[in-house]
Amino acid sequence: MAESKLTYLGPTSQISGLSTRKSWFSRVPIAFLVIVVLPTLITAIYFLLIASPRYVSESSFVVRAPSQPQVSQLGMALQGVGLSAGSTDAYAIHEYVRSADGLRELMTKVDVAAAYDRPGIDPLSRLPRPFASQSFESFRKGFNSFVTIGYDSQTGISTLRVQAFTARDAQRINAALLVSGEGLINRMNARAAADTVAQSQLSVRQAQARLGAAQAALTNFRNREGIIDPARSAVAGSQMISELSVKLATLKAERAQLAADASDSPLVPALDSRIRAFERQIEIEQQKIVGNADSLAPKISVYEELTLEREFADKLLASATAELSTAQVEARRQRLYLDTVVAPDAPDYPKEPRRLWAILTVLTTTLVIYGIGWLVWAGIRESRVEE
Repeated sequence: MAESKLTYLGPTSQISGLSTRKSWFSRVPIAFLVIVVLPTLITAIYFLLIASPRYVSESSFVVRAPSQPQVSQLGMALQGVGLSAGSTDAYAIHEYVRSADGLRELMTKVDVAAAYDRPGIDPLSRLPRPFASQSFESFRKGFNSFVTIGYDSQTGISTLRVQAFTARDAQRINAALLVSGEGLINRMNARAAADTVAQSQLSVRQAQARLGAAQAALTNFRNREGIIDPARSAVAGSQMISELSVKLATLKAERAQLAADASDSPLVPALDSRIRAFERQIEIEQQKIVGNADSLAPKISVYEELTLEREFADKLLASATAELSTAQVEARRQRLYLDTVVAPDAPDYPKEPRRLWAILTVLTTTLVIYGIGWLVWAGIRESRVEE
């Protein structure tokens, strides 16, 4: 029988410890390392070592009108779901601030490209993005990731937050965006006022033109006929005829008396001559008033038409002017104002990124994904074993 030979391998504690370490590492699933550990590690490295700090400047404003109209039942219902008239005007500013036109206007006030492409900014945060196109639209989308604007339907206050890599840049961009929003409100006011008073202004211009034409026609008539007021001239002529008729009657009475007392008196022919003169004068004055185309009667008709047209045009102008004044008052009443509640501040310290929150978010999300995947895989494996 052969002798058994023992070989000394060393302390059993060392061998067992090495085996335990190898078995622990081997029991960690590769999927857990890939799905949970690796993304969390990369996130931690980026946010703790690479990500550039960002300063957040915050401001708040409200869009209001000097006098609010009475709210209808429909308006109250819309306000209940946050769709009041004030919110509509505020949302117009929200859209403009994040629009291409808003960014172009902002670039005329602040060097936005330089603010987000300073030396020292990490590649994933700077603008333009490393893997994005160099187009304006790509820059706008990247810039909008640094701008947040919200609306509180209870208070009617909008809050604007701007992130930048220096406190000064964040404050300047925030203030410039508020100025752009106020400019939009002013343009909306000008357009609304123009629409409100445009028709009234047109009516005033038309009334002025009509009054001017009526006055010109009346002036031309007076210059052509050489008469200021035919009606007054006719009245004066009638008074003269009346006076001449009275004198003529007196002369005829004197002649009749003289002829009865002394028919051969030399004064009779003289009276007859005077009577004929008065009769001719009365006939002339009557012909001036009526009797032919050059008399005052047809001229009075034309003059009255011209005068009536001028008076009507004058009243029309007064009415149009009053309507214009009312429209202007209404336009001022509907004018909107952007009031700054809280001015843009210059933050003392960077608030973004929230590093720990980002790491925990990635860790929690990957754990949930891994847990769901493990449960699905366990269910599939169990169903296969049962088969």
